[in-house]
Amino acid sequence: MTSLPPNSKAHPVILAGTGPGDPDLLTLRAVRAIGAAEIILHDALVDARILVLAAPDAVLIHVGKRCGRHAMSQTEINRRLVECARTGARVLRLKGGDPMIFGRAGEEIAALRAAGIAVEVIPGITAASAAAASACVSLTARGRARAVTLVTGHTADGGLPPQDWAALARLDSTLVFYMGSRHARAIADRLIEAGLDPATPAMLLTNVSRPGETRRLARLIDLADGIAAADLAAPALILIGAALDAAVPVATIQADARELS
Repeated sequence: MTSLPPNSKAHPVILAGTGPGDPDLLTLRAVRAIGAAEIILHDALVDARILVLAAPDAVLIHVGKRCGRHAMSQTEINRRLVECARTGARVLRLKGGDPMIFGRAGEEIAALRAAGIAVEVIPGITAASAAAASACVSLTARGRARAVTLVTGHTADGGLPPQDWAALARLDSTLVFYMGSRHARAIADRLIEAGLDPATPAMLLTNVSRPGETRRLARLIDLADGIAAADLAAPALILIGAALDAAVPVATIQADARELS
């Protein structure tokens, strides 16, 4: 698609990451953008405590996709972004986590640029980083993990994505599967079949950084047996790797917090 000349009437559309949910984890730049926006298109995972930072007269448009329920298709979101920008309003697209990691930001950027509309991106804290902070565990612990590999946990139609499971099993890496609760058992089965030790530590989290955060420490075999992910609310983050042996249980973290208060 050939890009059109820049639209002189339109302000740059800002794509901002809101992080894992806790408003305290927003960047200062994102806070300023939220307060200045006249139209905000936001995902379902954007916390309500973040949306209240918008100006009282800002127009909020819910465009989120969650658990197979789509408020709008991606094509419709792209079209609405262009339409809103052409009104001359200050348009903000809010996404959970970091917009450039499994956020389909590339498609929205391409649509805006094709319409001659400039784009700015404000990064956010991605779920993997927030999970590491929450569990007080380094994802790149020396001698245990020399890399972090971010992997999508489902395809656009909800299926298990095709992966090079043998390559993932061989990596000296902490594996992070986004939105993987539906296929937790299959992911574990594939990794074990590919040679990853069934005793490899695993951690499953939902609602990272939010009041309802849940965290389960397990082993890869527990995932394969369907135990660890039972009754786990989606979307969930699945972390797998030797570095997770250092993860601190929830009860210990809560006890430390009480001692400091």
